[in-house]
Amino acid sequence: MVIYGVALLAFCYLTGIFLGDVLGALLGVKANVGGVGFAMLLLIILSNKGIDSGWLDKKSQEGIAFWSAMYIPIVVAMSSIQNVVAALSGGVVAILGGILGVALGFAFIPILSRKKG
Repeated sequence: MVIYGVALLAFCYLTGIFLGDVLGALLGVKANVGGVGFAMLLLIILSNKGIDSGWLDKKSQEGIAFWSAMYIPIVVAMSSIQNVVAALSGGVVAILGGILGVALGFAFIPILSRKKG
């Protein structure tokens, strides 16, 4: 059912927001650090596992696909409220965080795109 796909998405979102808040607290930042990214990574991993093992049927995949199509406008709206100038003038942490995020993203491409044989 479509609702199961949306429920999986909601679980991933809430878990990602929690992990982002915990990471922000560990870094001493009073903000969510990477919560949406954690959520999307968790959704990708769980949905691929669900498809491979067969417990995520076609209708559930449609529920995930619907909200995945909504993801880009949501991220654009969220990023429009961020103060990039203040983040960059705040120090090296913002720049290193961006560089590390991009480097990890590139490092995970071969791992996630590996074909099963």
